[in-house]
Order: sequence, then structure tokens, then C-alpha cells
Amino acid sequence: MKLHNFNSGPSILPQPVLEAASRAILDFNGTGLSVLEIGHRTAWFQEILNEAISSVKTLMQLGDDHEVLFLHGGATTQFMQVPMNLLDENAMAAYCDNGIWGNKAHKEAALFGEVQVVSDTSDRKHSYIQKDFAIPSDASYLHITTNNTVEGTQWHQFPQTAVPLVADMSSDIFCRPMDFNKFALIYAGAQKNMGAAGVNMTVIRKDILGKVSRKIPTIMDYSKHIAAGSLMNTPPVFAVYVSMLTLRWILNEGGLPEMQKRNRAKADLFYNTLDSLQEVYQPVVAKEDRSWMNGIFFLQNPSLEESFLNLCKQEGMIGVKGYRTVGGVRISMYNALPLESVQTFCDLMRHFASKNG
Repeated sequence: MKLHNFNSGPSILPQPVLEAASRAILDFNGTGLSVLEIGHRTAWFQEILNEAISSVKTLMQLGDDHEVLFLHGGATTQFMQVPMNLLDENAMAAYCDNGIWGNKAHKEAALFGEVQVVSDTSDRKHSYIQKDFAIPSDASYLHITTNNTVEGTQWHQFPQTAVPLVADMSSDIFCRPMDFNKFALIYAGAQKNMGAAGVNMTVIRKDILGKVSRKIPTIMDYSKHIAAGSLMNTPPVFAVYVSMLTLRWILNEGGLPEMQKRNRAKADLFYNTLDSLQEVYQPVVAKEDRSWMNGIFFLQNPSLEESFLNLCKQEGMIGVKGYRTVGGVRISMYNALPLESVQTFCDLMRHFASKNG
């Protein structure tokens, strides 16, 4: 049976990436060593790191005023590391709470300085993105989560503000072109759209650093990581390698315009199907804020949910159960997911609706 991988993360990877990574585990570029064995300070790994950084800058169209780091700890560590580096004890940062991850981020930031939650969409279970809210002009930065993996919402237009903009892009990084230069800091765990679990990409505009008075532990200091070229300590070599291969694949496939074309086609197919079958399925996200990456819905009759999920399992649909605290159904449609998988899922939706409508 062909499997269709809708996991929300770690998630589907492009087949060419899997094949290249598997070969490198046995013999990296003819060296006779596994990529798991090469030293992180060797010329071999430096070439991997250089290509990964260059690919990020090419895809984002960034200049020398931005630095690209590959760090440990995933995006969750950045909930702490961002305010540690950017928020002084007597200063204030603005946060948007549009779901679980934005909520966690602002709670961590409050350990380091004042936090103002300027947008909170919990009144409608985070089923929309608030467009009109005030951003204090004296905020050290504004933090947003560009795609809410659990709740299925996505920012399709970003706030216009003179305040430095910080974004957690973990679940929609590189899914579409955008003006990445408008962001002062971007971070993204690799395991959804950019590679294997174990590494976090952080893009920093250098002029926002060095403005806090606190002493920062060396391993948490962005400036120190920049000076060390992401090699302050042993990086997650294999995860960086898989990210480099994935970035290479994105470029070879046509870059972000091609990713956008594919992702829009998948999202349109799924949401059009969902909207046409509302006698059985319940959409929950405002149409204008629907995520291209994570499609969320419920069964109109909750007693049918187990039957639907069992049918998905029988038909090789992997990872479609909603987040543990939310429930329902979620399909994740990241860059590497083929349109065929979404079509097969939509066919299953129609079949189930015909039997239970």
C-alpha cells in the first residue's frame, strides 16, 4: 500500500533528499566516511554549512546585514533565546497570541522583561488572525507565529510597523516568496518544511543585537554564535546536512515561486473539497486565514470521528489525527507532499461523506 504522509512534524521529506542522505550515511561524497562520522570543523562539513547558508540567503534574497545560524534546541529554545538577546529587563516586547506556540513564546519572554499581548484570538479558539490591533511604538520588537500548526491559521499579510518584527516560521518557512528583509529575526525548526528534526535555523539582522544590558550565557548569545559561524560547539551535523539537501532541492525545483504554486494548488483542492462536504465535515478556520500548510476540520457528528480516522489508517493516510489537546482532523501539506496525496485524501473524504451524509 502506498502511504501518504500528512504528519505535522517531523514530516515528509523529498525523495531525492532521502536518497542522498541515505547514501551519505554509508559513504559521504566518496570519502569512505559516513556523514555521521565527519568532524564538524573539517572542510567537508564547512562546505555543507556554507551551501546551507548560501541557499537560505538566495531563497530569502538577503544581504550582508543578515546572518544565518544553524542552532540546537529547535524553535522552542528560541522562545527563551529571543527575549534573552533582545528584551532588556526594563523594556517591553509585543506578542501576538494566535495559538499554542505564540502563547508559549510570550510566557517565556515574560521571564526576561515586560510583555504586552497585543493580539489574542482565544475568544474564537484561535480560528482567525486579527488584522487590526495597536502595536506600542516603544516595544523592543513584535513577535508573531506566521503559521499556527495546531489551529490551522496562517498570516497572509504581515503587520506594518516600525518596531522590529520577529517571526517563528517553523511550519511555513520557504512555502512562498515574501519580503524576508522586513523581519529583524526569523527562526524555524527544520523538521516541518526544511529538513530533519534536530536543528533550528535562525536569521538575524545584525543591527538589533547588543542592546540589552544583561549578561547572556555564551551558548545563548547570538553575537557569539555569529562570531563562531554556528560552530561554537558541535552542531547537529546530520540535521544540517539534511537541511542543506532540502534547500538544494527547493532551489532545483524552481525556488519559492514554484513552492507557492504547488502549495496553493494543494490548499485549494483540499479546502474546496472541505467546503463542498459541510453536511459531514465542519471547517473551523476563517476562510481568509486558512493555512496552506495545516488543514484543520472536525466531523459534524463527533461520533463518526473514530470511524473516519480508522478509514484513513486503513487507506495509508499517516498523521491525520488532530493535535492532542484539540482533536479533530489535521492534514499537513508541506512542500514535499505531492498533490497526488491531497487528491487521494479528498477522494477518501468524498467516499466517507457518501456513506455517512
